Amino acid sequence: MSSISDYSYLFSNTGTDDYSVYSSNYWGNFARNRATTGSSTGTSVSSSSEAAADRSSNALEQILNEKKYPTASAKAQEANDNLTSGISSLNSALSTLQGSVADTTDGQDMTDDIVSAVKDYVSNYNDVITAAKGSTLTDKTAYVSNIMTKTAANADKLSEIGITVNSDGTVDVDEDALLAADVSKVKDLFSSDSIIRYGSTVASRLKFAGATESAEDTSASDGISITATASANTASTAAANLKADAKLLASDGLYEKLKDDDGNETDEYDVDGIFDAASSFVSNYNKMFDAAESSSNSGVLSNLSYIRNRTAANEETLAGFGITVDSSGKLAIDEDTFKASDMSKVQAFFKNYGSSVATNASLVNYYMTTQAGASSGYTSSGTYNVQNSAAYDTVA
Repeated sequence: MSSISDYSYLFSNTGTDDYSVYSSNYWGNFARNRATTGSSTGTSVSSSSEAAADRSSNALEQILNEKKYPTASAKAQEANDNLTSGISSLNSALSTLQGSVADTTDGQDMTDDIVSAVKDYVSNYNDVITAAKGSTLTDKTAYVSNIMTKTAANADKLSEIGITVNSDGTVDVDEDALLAADVSKVKDLFSSDSIIRYGSTVASRLKFAGATESAEDTSASDGISITATASANTASTAAANLKADAKLLASDGLYEKLKDDDGNETDEYDVDGIFDAASSFVSNYNKMFDAAESSSNSGVLSNLSYIRNRTAANEETLAGFGITVDSSGKLAIDEDTFKASDMSKVQAFFKNYGSSVATNASLVNYYMTTQAGASSGYTSSGTYNVQNSAAYDTVA
């Protein structure tokens, strides 16, 4: 079984349709017919024409039964309907919960509104997980798997407010433990004032899961949305450019000292050139997230998450260079502040941060360009096939 942080295995058999049911049942009947046409004592075997007639009769009976009782398709359709409506309900429940904790203060007693909102969130969360396990809507179940992974990663924090993460991905809430919990811990998890909070991440995934079947998404002949393909191309280009920008900002060549008219090295940097590289980095960073964050590819989402978390961890240092992060995670750069910065510190910072971003941007580019052949970041065994294991230290 996969680890608790990898729930892709739960959705590995959701492609059942009438034909696959017919095919497996037909060949099962065929094998049984072959087994029963003779005995272990050596009695005669039915003629080939009789066996063929039996198989034909069984196949016809199977087809007629499936037309009359399409149970597999009905169950999948029910799960699909439940998942689609469940995603909207969970999004609404999460929004209510986030609103309930928005105005709370440290030390405040737990309120009935928050308790009710948490219980409603848990109930709707479990409905989505249950529906996803039987759904054939892989563009939605990919996001559900990502949400479950995020929930598992926050299991310890959730347990502090009475929410337990089960081995099957569902969650339970202990109302007494919730009532006794510190309101600030609920706020820390579910507040929408930071993009890296648990609640904000879940909200983002729900948004994209509910928007994947827009009427504006006209399907191409190969089954891939024209809009989605264009978005993938934009994201791939931006990711490749971001990788190049990050590597440039980490390079020694960009920070070579200027020379005077006699060819002697000065103490001055090409500040304009460094600023241009940083501006391009900021632009391509935002373009990549705009285009790639709606992807259902788990490899894309995981690497975007690595980049976003790395940026959030270095937000204070970036701000010192005039690069700020807004509430949606987008970057902005102030020219005067950046150009007034110590460029040796800018270089030292991007040696670490820039290298990290370049690695993950390269993987975003990989997964976006191989979307058709690698629709998931997971292997057939349910394990994630690329991990960014390199450690990067934050540079002050």
